[in-house]
Amino acid sequence: MQFGYENLEVWNKAVDFAVRVIETVENITADRKHYRLIEQIESSSTSISMNIAEGKGRFSKKEFIHYCYIARGSLYETMTLLEIFRKIKWISDSVYSEFEADGKEIGSMIKGLIKSLSRA
Repeated sequence: MQFGYENLEVWNKAVDFAVRVIETVENITADRKHYRLIEQIESSSTSISMNIAEGKGRFSKKEFIHYCYIARGSLYETMTLLEIFRKIKWISDSVYSEFEADGKEIGSMIKGLIKSLSRA
């Protein structure tokens, strides 16, 4: 059996994105006082795909759209944290650039999914 969200390319890309974020922050050596930021980026990055999946499991397109907007918000939150990490030199400019390109692609895909659900 396969869940309906597993067929969504945007869900798959969001899962891969979250895995890469988690793998990246595992290499950060930060003071204990900064652990909350690391926990927050792990939470926000995984929330993207989780909200897409939760929306797909809802009973109406309106609810699915709502969860897509939440997923987009989580993407924006993740990108903001990555920018902060770049500015404090926890990640390099090149690593940030890779995440930025992927984030823009995922954001565009979420927008496209919302549009397709709104028309259907």
